[in-house]
Order: sequence, then C-alpha cells, then structure tokens
Amino acid sequence: MTIFLNSELQPGERTQDARFRIIPVPLERTVSYGSGTANGPAAIIAASNELERITNAIEPCAHGIVTESPLDCTGPLPDVMERLAQRTRAATAAGKIPVTLGGEHSLSYGAVTGVARALGRPLGLIQIDAHADLRIAYQGEKHSHASVMHLLAETGIRLAQFGVRALCQQEIDNRTRHDVFYKDAEDLVTGNIHAIDLPDDFPEHVYVSFDVDGLDPSQMPATGTPVPGGLGYYQALHLVEHALKGRKCVGLDVVELAPDGNAAWDFTAAQITYRLMAACLG
Repeated sequence: MTIFLNSELQPGERTQDARFRIIPVPLERTVSYGSGTANGPAAIIAASNELERITNAIEPCAHGIVTESPLDCTGPLPDVMERLAQRTRAATAAGKIPVTLGGEHSLSYGAVTGVARALGRPLGLIQIDAHADLRIAYQGEKHSHASVMHLLAETGIRLAQFGVRALCQQEIDNRTRHDVFYKDAEDLVTGNIHAIDLPDDFPEHVYVSFDVDGLDPSQMPATGTPVPGGLGYYQALHLVEHALKGRKCVGLDVVELAPDGNAAWDFTAAQITYRLMAACLG
C-alpha cells in the first residue's frame, strides 16, 4: 500500500498514535463532465513523497501520519457514505484528524457525517469550491457531487463558502434557506482578498472541504469541472487559514483531482493537503 509522505516519515511518526489519518476514497460515480477522480487519491499520495517536511513553518508529520487502506467504493452510494462515516467517526473519536482524499466531492457527505457523529456538537464547514453544490439533486441523484452541501446543510452543518462562481437559482435559494455564509470568486479575486472573518456565531469546531476546482484552471486544470476566474493558490489557502483562527479544525478533505498525466497538478493537490494539515495545528 502506498503511504502519504512515506519518503519523509520517521518510524515514530508512523504509529497508530499518529495525529493524522489519511483515508483514500477513489470514488467516481456521479461526475458530470470530465472524468478521472477515481485516480485522484493514488496520485496525491504518490506526489506527497516529493514534499518537504516543513510547510508554512509547521511540520505536520512530526505529529504522525498513518495512511489507511483505500475505501471500498462499490455498491449503492448510501452504503459507501456509511462506510466512510464509520472511518472518520473512528478517527475523530480517537482524537485524530481524518484527512480524506478524493475522489469526487460527493464523498464529503460521508466524511463529515462521521466527524459530526463523533463530536456530538455543532460543526461548521469551510468550503473552497467553484460550485455551491447546493442542488437538491442532480441528474436524479441526491448523493451527487452537485448536491453534497445541500445534504450536509439539511443535517444542521453550518456552511461557509469561498470561491464559488457557478451556481443555479435553486442554489441561490438554498443559500438563503440554509443561512450559508459566502464570499464568491469575483469579489475575492478582483479585490485580491485573502482574509474574511467568519460570523461570530459560526461553530468553534470546523471541517475543511477543499475542491481543487476552487482554484483557477491556470493553476489547477486537472479537474472534471474547471471554471475560469478562480482563486489563486495562496489566496485559497490564506482564506482557509484566516477562517480557522480561533477555531479548531477537526477534519478535512481534498477532492476532485482528475490526474491528466502532468505531475505538477498532483503535487499541487498534495501540497494543499499537507498545508491544510498544518492549518489544523496552527
């Protein structure tokens, strides 16, 4: 089995006491444009072996990293989501931080559900994405990548969205219905904004969901639904890091990488993953 950051981990950083648990989820079931997300987790893990131990003056691997076996993504989607929820619930209940690698964005429903079950307290979600993912269903599938945030909001998860630049009227309506906090890409990019304060009543415990299509296609073309006018690499990371100030990150996912043969994009996704792990410790 391939191991995240295998080239850098020391023996004491590989134990079951590790703070971070990498969960590969090669899910590709509801993609609606480009394909390839099933290959995303393996590509991120392979590229992670080219990372340095330090990112943003923090050394996440010193806190330990364990890579779990890839999730079984066969069978009905609700079953897949439940299997993933059991994984993230176990990690959270043990005081660890689950890091789920996708795979299409629909997986966030299972990943977040497990974390929320283990916490038993209000949970907020910070989303980097080109899309709001607030459709009630898409192409007849409620567990679609285009519906995942609606499903989570329906369970009481509070949402904060950054970088959206493609959404339909139903999603606009659902933003109001679910009291979604958002700052869309056009304002963020044209204003070169790197820091947005979350509302004072946003939950203390936060999950981060980073869809790589939140970045501009010039910086991340290897994704199934690229949209022009996206966030810059540092801008997206700074927005997450600032939003986490004064809060506790309890889990994260990086999704929608569709490897196209250019290792630069795999490495970008791996570096984002590791930098977000550092943000969980900041």
